[in-house]
Amino acid sequence: MQGEIQKIILEIRAGAGGDEAAIFAGELARMYQKYATIRGWKFNVEDFNAETFDGYKSFVATVEGAGAYNDLKQESGVHRVQRVPKTERQGRIHTSTISVLVMPEVKPTEVEIKDGDLDVSFFRSSGPGGQNVNKVETAVRIVHKPSGIVVSSQSGRSQFGNRETAMSMLRAKLYDIKQQEEMAKLGALRTVIGTGDRSEKIRTYNFPDDRITDHRIGKKWHNIEKVLEGGFQPIVDAFREYEKQDKR
Repeated sequence: MQGEIQKIILEIRAGAGGDEAAIFAGELARMYQKYATIRGWKFNVEDFNAETFDGYKSFVATVEGAGAYNDLKQESGVHRVQRVPKTERQGRIHTSTISVLVMPEVKPTEVEIKDGDLDVSFFRSSGPGGQNVNKVETAVRIVHKPSGIVVSSQSGRSQFGNRETAMSMLRAKLYDIKQQEEMAKLGALRTVIGTGDRSEKIRTYNFPDDRITDHRIGKKWHNIEKVLEGGFQPIVDAFREYEKQDKR
């Protein structure tokens, strides 16, 4: 249901392309945050690994609001950017990639996690540029030893709050892996949207042509700058329409 309050975990990671991939990861993180503001959703940055030029090697946020998962579930996959980077002196167009993962919050009863499987450590929260902004070690990092998954949360003011958030992130990741494995067993009986191969390129942002192309539904949009400023609704609407037609 579109009006249902939903909480999701949004994870963005820079892929191929070095600084340019990190810059694009930062731009998409801010795009989703601005869209969340427009929609009146809560958007909390939980963890990040900052890079130069306002970029991120990795970025994790929780998003909560009416229809949050319905609106953003199709964002999971590899996003590609084609443009002349700020760091390019000869005017050549580079292609870089980032990966986005959108996962719904999962109830503790849906995923069993044993305390003995966890390696929990604490550290000081860090701000832009990596400087410590908290004198107390309230940030939490959890390693799930059986899977090797590592999650961190540093936005809360207490160890307890950050641990709860990190555990929520871990449950969502384990549940997502379980879902992917089950779909693989079923021979991937699924719609194109939202649950595709995490490694497939789903969308290209071509700056020289001012064109965004979604390769799953074959739709194109222009005015990239407006989309990056939070004008993301036309893409959401296109997927809603596609889903309606797919169910007919």
